[in-house]
Amino acid sequence: MLSVNLGPFALSSSVLLLLAAGLVAAGAGHLAGRRQKIGIVNTLGDMLLAGALAARIAFVAFWFDTYRSMPLSMLDIRDGGFMIGPGIAAALLIALWRGWRHPVLRKPLGVGLAAGALMWGALFGALRMTEPPTLPALPMLSLTSLTGDTVKLAALADGKPMVVNLWASWCPPCLREMPVLAAAQQRETGVRFVFVNQGEDRATAQRYLSSGRLDLANVLLDPGAALGREVGSGALPTTLFYDASGRLVDTHLGELSTATLASKLSPLRASAAAPGKD
Repeated sequence: MLSVNLGPFALSSSVLLLLAAGLVAAGAGHLAGRRQKIGIVNTLGDMLLAGALAARIAFVAFWFDTYRSMPLSMLDIRDGGFMIGPGIAAALLIALWRGWRHPVLRKPLGVGLAAGALMWGALFGALRMTEPPTLPALPMLSLTSLTGDTVKLAALADGKPMVVNLWASWCPPCLREMPVLAAAQQRETGVRFVFVNQGEDRATAQRYLSSGRLDLANVLLDPGAALGREVGSGALPTTLFYDASGRLVDTHLGELSTATLASKLSPLRASAAAPGKD
């Protein structure tokens, strides 16, 4: 499952895991330190902030060339551009520093972090157990082109890696990321880009594309939003990344920036260049 809907909000499964682990860590730390009236919520908050900043700075530094032309986009974290390793390192450094400065904090903080890690691991394992043993393949769905032809999604790959973008005309982040995807479709000739409209008719989709002056190939219609249900995403935009063998290797929930798209495309190019692929 890629996302979970909570009322009008959709959260990715990774964010939900982090929230659950954080709540368990705060609760366990509170119980461990209640006799001394010591809480760890502030420390956990500082760890989260330091980790997010470090992860973002590392990502921006690595993909700086793609941000150079639009420097303000470095501040837009909605694109999901983070490097997990530096973020975890920064968060742990904050924990070590706080424990060194305040010895009385060591026990509740250690208990809380251990409990949070166990909760994250348990939930992650439970999610993995619900997934198939092999990477999901391209769905064998028949969709409709803007000209009314029936098109099998899997047939469009033709041995190339594929990027499948789920979108709708009422979705503001979809509109913002479309020019990025359109430019990539023109530039990345070794990758197949497919744009699957969710839940709308041909006139609505065509009007949307015309108003944005978007010249896209491989635009398909999915009036019943069957693709979103099959891949486990109820949020838009959702972008799916399939390697040259047709296996789902990555996903992105929310708006894509040039940098985040570049980070996702890099392993796809590698799969296309693997032995046995043209």
